[in-house]
Amino acid sequence: MGVQLKELVAPVRVELELENLSGKVVALDAYNALYQFLATIRQPDGTPLMDAMGRVTSHLNGLFYRTINLLEKGIKPVYVFDGKPPELKAAELERRMKVREEAERKYVEALERGELEEARLYAQQASRLSTSMVDDAKKLLDAIGVPWVRAPAEGEAQAAYMVARGDAWAAASQDYDSLLYGAPRLVRNLTITGRRKLPRREEYVEVKPELIELDKLLKYYGITRQQLVYIGLLLGTDYNPGGVKGVGPKKALKLIKELPNLEALARAVEWSFPVKPEDIAKLFLEPEVTSGYRLEWRRPDRDRVIEFLCDEHQFSRERVGTALERLEKAYESLFKQSTLESWFA
Repeated sequence: MGVQLKELVAPVRVELELENLSGKVVALDAYNALYQFLATIRQPDGTPLMDAMGRVTSHLNGLFYRTINLLEKGIKPVYVFDGKPPELKAAELERRMKVREEAERKYVEALERGELEEARLYAQQASRLSTSMVDDAKKLLDAIGVPWVRAPAEGEAQAAYMVARGDAWAAASQDYDSLLYGAPRLVRNLTITGRRKLPRREEYVEVKPELIELDKLLKYYGITRQQLVYIGLLLGTDYNPGGVKGVGPKKALKLIKELPNLEALARAVEWSFPVKPEDIAKLFLEPEVTSGYRLEWRRPDRDRVIEFLCDEHQFSRERVGTALERLEKAYESLFKQSTLESWFA
């Protein structure tokens, strides 16, 4: 779900072209990206891409070709995977499971009625990412030479830490939580850039990346990052889904400026969640992260990629071969650029 900051960030968000990110390291929320691929890469009736064994491959398809697109633009991606979720997230994870189960039921009903577009929408909502699918994604990244990091807890917190530390230029996710975790820059739409069809309409839109800078957001409203976290608590996070009833972005902003601390804020809105607001705030302000990672982009292992995608998962050899040529050219370009930069460092 993520915290709902869309209305608040609107005045400071800046639309980008992929070329604007050339030469920059971007830390992508891996689970967020894989779910995007699972949702969008499907047959007309909502069926995901699968191999001969019936294993879902939509996420591998998206990860392979989208990562090549990013590298061709000179972007150096690193994927950050979630670790063990905080205990406070259990309720939200249970809610998501129920939503998927309900979506699966409606998907089957829509198929029986012959409503293919409706079925596809429910199929997207029912997307599940299994442990084996995540493991396959990591294997593919290793084969194409793109680094990945396993966070001790929340991937967005780890990505934010990597940006704040200077190891990446921006975090990338569809959710806004990275801002609450302190990411100096957040890029949205990186994995869904391009022409997209609007649901239930014969209309297409061009989706472009957008940049939100934390400092600009805080200065625009005259608040601190801590106050931004408090706004998140009022609007709802993964740890208190739905937020405080009757409190929207404008009211939340007003409240955090009028009240001196979190305790007073909780009293004013009659906090009714089973978890204490200070416990949630601490997860954002003092998240569990690690510095034990190494970012290294390597030349792709052509044989390993073909064996994994084509032999194991029945991807088209011709398409994969063409994509590998693009990938190798992109790495060659990045390698040469890095070598030249080192002469002038």
